[in-house]
Amino acid sequence: MPTTGGKDSLEETMAHVLDKPNQSNSDSADLLEAAGRSHPLSLIRNIGIMAHIDAGKTTTSERMLFYSGRVHKIGEVDDGTAVMDWMEQEQERGITIVSAATTFPWQGHQINMIDTPGHVDFTVEVERSLRILDGAVGVFCGVAGVQPQSETVWRQARRYKIPCLAFINKMDRKGANFLAAVQSIREKLAVPAVPIQLPIGAEDDFRGVIDLIRMQSLMFDESTSGVTVDVGPVPDSIMDEAQTARATLIEAVAERDEAVLESYMENSNVPEEELIAGLRRATLSLTIVPVLCGSSLKNKGIQPLLDAVTAYLPSPLDVPAIVGLNPKDEARSERRAGDFEPLSALAFKIAHDSYVGKLHFVRVYSGVLKKGMNVFNPRVSKRERVGRIVRLHANNREDCDALFSGEIGGLVGLKSSVTGDTLCAENSPILLEAIEFPEPVISMAVEPKSQADKDSLKNALQALAEEDPTFKISMNADTGQTLISGMGELHLEIIKDRLFREFKVRANAGRPMVAYREGILNPGEGNFTFEREIGGHGQYGHVIVRVAPSARGTGNQISFDVPVTAIPNEFRAAVKEGLEDALITGILGNYPLIDIAVCVNGGSFHPVDSTDVAFRTASVMALRDAVRAASPTLLEPVMDLEVITPDEHLGDILGDINARRGNVREVVAHGSGQIIRAVVPLAELFGYSTAVRSLSRGRASYTMQPKTFDTVPASMHESILNR
Repeated sequence: MPTTGGKDSLEETMAHVLDKPNQSNSDSADLLEAAGRSHPLSLIRNIGIMAHIDAGKTTTSERMLFYSGRVHKIGEVDDGTAVMDWMEQEQERGITIVSAATTFPWQGHQINMIDTPGHVDFTVEVERSLRILDGAVGVFCGVAGVQPQSETVWRQARRYKIPCLAFINKMDRKGANFLAAVQSIREKLAVPAVPIQLPIGAEDDFRGVIDLIRMQSLMFDESTSGVTVDVGPVPDSIMDEAQTARATLIEAVAERDEAVLESYMENSNVPEEELIAGLRRATLSLTIVPVLCGSSLKNKGIQPLLDAVTAYLPSPLDVPAIVGLNPKDEARSERRAGDFEPLSALAFKIAHDSYVGKLHFVRVYSGVLKKGMNVFNPRVSKRERVGRIVRLHANNREDCDALFSGEIGGLVGLKSSVTGDTLCAENSPILLEAIEFPEPVISMAVEPKSQADKDSLKNALQALAEEDPTFKISMNADTGQTLISGMGELHLEIIKDRLFREFKVRANAGRPMVAYREGILNPGEGNFTFEREIGGHGQYGHVIVRVAPSARGTGNQISFDVPVTAIPNEFRAAVKEGLEDALITGILGNYPLIDIAVCVNGGSFHPVDSTDVAFRTASVMALRDAVRAASPTLLEPVMDLEVITPDEHLGDILGDINARRGNVREVVAHGSGQIIRAVVPLAELFGYSTAVRSLSRGRASYTMQPKTFDTVPASMHESILNR
């Protein structure tokens, strides 16, 4: 990055200090790293770009690739030329649908980056990406600040204890307010956001940023698309503001880092090297979130953001050892980063590539994955052979011989592994924690146009289900129709589009339908004895179960409180299988039962006639009897809805929400408009985008995301069940 106007370039100073916190790790690098690595572990960064839809994630990613030299032309989302948005559906809609991975260099570091979607329907892509990343950059709109999906992805990152940077984007937009955006991060996300930059100007006058650590200005030359950065002094007009902000930054770091506190007690103007080192330690301990700013579309602020990624976000050596279970005895087991550790890797995504076939995206936590080697999958207790290894760059693949500890890449040739599976050494197995995925909330019927299309439809649906764990396939027992279920209307629309265009399937698709569930309102008990003669042999199984409602979102639990003299251990697996089968299909409308605690508290067996089949059947019938006695009810998905509307349309929007059985939680002022937050049943929100545009003359916008399942009013049961 050419620079002018300063004695030392920004990256020269960063390069001098950013690896000092890793000194103790690098001392033992020879013990951790094998020959053949392109970069040592201390210089690897595995990061994700996450944000609300339209905050500028992909635009930011494209600039990172350009300034690093990974691509030689800036791709634009609006033009459909973004490298990371490679799917036809992404290019047409201007949104990210699937997470895309790439690798690029920056100042001697190797950055493995995943650009994630912002739309709530594709939150699974964010979930499984964050599961395997070490750090993340949250991109926020300088006008809107924290938006609903921003909160969702931030909660996901916090659940995995991922250190984060915040980048306030779109500082060139009308209404952009850096300090207001920072305050919204502090209030809505409840995180200690601390600016390490200040913007120079705002809206049309946004010209560059102030680096509060070095107290210098960074101006981005528009004639070179921001490649040239002029480094100069802080303008006199904002010197006081910058000095105050730097003092606040130093105090914030000193409160959280003892080394900086000691230096601060001696001299309140902490040296920049010590400040950077302390800020890194505070970021890694999740006690500070450094905040930067810029305008990705106008090519301003990206190089300092990349410097911050390498300076403050962790290497694989900085994160705790990955924890799992030994599948042999279920004892706790750990793997730390290192090429000479036993192999442990996680398959976090599957894609079907037209050239290489099924491609497994993997993160290697320890050991080395080599082409042609055998790996062990402890979930299915099977050995798999790695045919090819590729490095990922969006939809381009580059063959390589090995993936080392801390790296991300793709494997070709695995047969039995699915999303969330562990790949490890067979002589030192470990089972890593699986990835949890939300339940689908909307369904659609599909059928082949002719008998000849039946197999192609089945194969295409299976391939899509392998790629996307939130996409489910089921069969309607009454109509014989194939039902596909997903996270929202857009999700199913993309699935349908891919069926027709990518897989060339000839099929008909129905209208989207709500994916209802069933639950219970009260405790209940069921008692069933299965006793008959089949094929000249007696069959006997007797099961007593008690059910009770659980809190929403806790799922189903099955427990045994019965002595082995009543139901021996040899039949308990069959009992559990029967209960799980019964929970899949309810008794009101064949919808799955959810959030029920099932306890087997009685039963009996026959020493000769008892069989697995008898106990399994008795379990199904006993549970159905218990549910009938427990006041069964229909449950429907409800959504968190947020509408931003001008003041003059507030009344119309509120009236429409109330008419849709919505529950308005709050209305707050936002700039020149109002933000309405409500909870509304999904069944009432089909076609809502058209209604909002009509009511507000195209001026209002909205977002929604699944919240939970709630009871359907009894007056609506009959109409739903008779559909």
